[in-house]
Parts: sequence; C-alpha cells; structure tokens
Amino acid sequence: MPSQPQPAPPPPGPAAETADTDAETADTETADTETGTEADTETGTDALAGAQQLTDVITRLRRALRSSIRSEFPWEALPMAQVELLQTLAASPLRVGELAARQRLAPNTVSGLISKLLDAGLVDRQPDPGDRRTARIALTEAGHQQLRDWQSAHERRLAAALESLPPTDRAAVMRALPGLDHLARSLAGTDPAR
Repeated sequence: MPSQPQPAPPPPGPAAETADTDAETADTETADTETGTEADTETGTDALAGAQQLTDVITRLRRALRSSIRSEFPWEALPMAQVELLQTLAASPLRVGELAARQRLAPNTVSGLISKLLDAGLVDRQPDPGDRRTARIALTEAGHQQLRDWQSAHERRLAAALESLPPTDRAAVMRALPGLDHLARSLAGTDPAR
C-alpha cells in the first residue's frame, strides 16, 4: 500500500500566527489556572492560620478579662451564658422561645438559665400582652444594675489595659475594631455587607 503524502505545514502568515497565539493562550490559561489554584490554596491556608491565631487571641483575651475582673468583683463568677441573656433582655422583654432562638440555645437550656436568674432576682416573669397564656422574661432593676456594673467593670479594665500598650499597638487595636465588628456580625448572620 503506497504511503500517503503528509500535508505541508501551513505557510507563515495569519493562520500560523493564530495557531501560535492559541497555543500560547492555552499555555497561559493553564498557568493562570494552576496559579489561581495555588493562590486559592494559599488564601485558604492563610485564612485557616489567621482563624487559628484569632481563636487563640480571643480565648486568651476573654480568660484574662474575666479573671482580672473576678478579683475586683466576686459576682463576676456569673456564667457568661447568663450575662449574655441579661444583655439580650436589656433591649426588651422576650419569651423563653425567642431568647433561645436569639442565643441559639435549646429552650430547656434557656429555661434552666432563666430559673437561676429568677432565683437571683435579676429577671422576672411578666404577662405577655399579645398572649396571656405565655410570659415574657424581663430584667429587674437589680438585673439592669448588674449589667451596668458588668459593662463598666469591663470597660475600665480594657481601658487600663489599652493605656498600658505602646501607642502603635493601641492604634493597631483600635484600627482593627471595624473589621472585628464585621466579623462578629458575619458570624451572627447579621452583617448587612454580606
């Protein structure tokens, strides 16, 4: 069987240049895709490392703040879950189910926390004007005062700690606050920027 002659390569010109350009574009796109994948991996790795560092710092900040205030205020032994309920109730009275939903806790967990706050005189039950069969939980004056004292103690302690920092560190902390606020809102699902 006679062999078929091979077609001659295309002469130099626009068609050959297009083929070369297409090959270069494909190579560039492959490189870009690989670089993009590497960049995505690096970004994900950076985000994870940042999240680990942020988790560590937040944990140490909370622990240091609570332990430093406990020495000044023995009532600071109030569990954070109870403090968070008081903070939520400061805006307005709520039903147990509403509190549970806002705090993302089981209703029976919230009921137990409320029971302890009732015993301490920090909250009371009020009739719900919209549904007489249910009650709303509201802060008592003692609860409001406890919350004001808690907030004031934390503000004083943080102010003293900020004042002890070098000015550049203090400025860096203050510059980070808007981003941290967005992060908190994002985690809570309330960030309007999302």
